[in-house]
Amino acid sequence: MDTLIVIVHIIVAVALIALVLVQHGKGADMGAAFGSGASATVFGSRGSGSFLTRTTGILAAVFFLTSLGLAYLSGRAVHKESVVDSVTTMPSAPAKAAAPADVPAAPGSAPATTTAPAGGNLPPE
Repeated sequence: MDTLIVIVHIIVAVALIALVLVQHGKGADMGAAFGSGASATVFGSRGSGSFLTRTTGILAAVFFLTSLGLAYLSGRAVHKESVVDSVTTMPSAPAKAAAPADVPAAPGSAPATTTAPAGGNLPPE
């Protein structure tokens, strides 16, 4: 059912675009008033305005109905599980807490305990 509505929707959309592009603007009526030959068309002496306008209106109504139908059908789709539930998690190894004594000193850093320099300048006691 969804596929049929999508196919009808696409065909109506293309036909609607083609009909809108075929129609002439309001300024084109001025040339027909002075006898340029545009009044003798395939659609009759009144021109193509009423036929194309009516057909465009019908196609627009069908386009809106198929749009609403697709929106209704997509809203009724039942999803049994959440996207979060479908993600698989990798088991991780438990983290081992390192004691401060086990941590090696970074190269070029001062040691954690400081001693007074030998023969150095010690404060008087």
